[in-house]
Amino acid sequence: MNWEQVEDRWKQLMGSAKENWSKISDDDLQQISGKREQLVVKIQETYGTTRREAEKQVWDWGKTVEHVLKKIA
Repeated sequence: MNWEQVEDRWKQLMGSAKENWSKISDDDLQQISGKREQLVVKIQETYGTTRREAEKQVWDWGKTVEHVLKKIA
């Protein structure tokens, strides 16, 4: 998946991100602005996961929103 698409469409994908990581605040999601690295770090901090697990979660979520991005485009 092309992460630039996520960054470009972040406002439209924030709801999906919130559903996936409900403990991350709306303000934090807005500050993340689709930046992959910031999302990974916030998942680690919020959920106490390893970097590897946070990366996997982001990757898996990215695959699920790929079809959403195609519909938006």
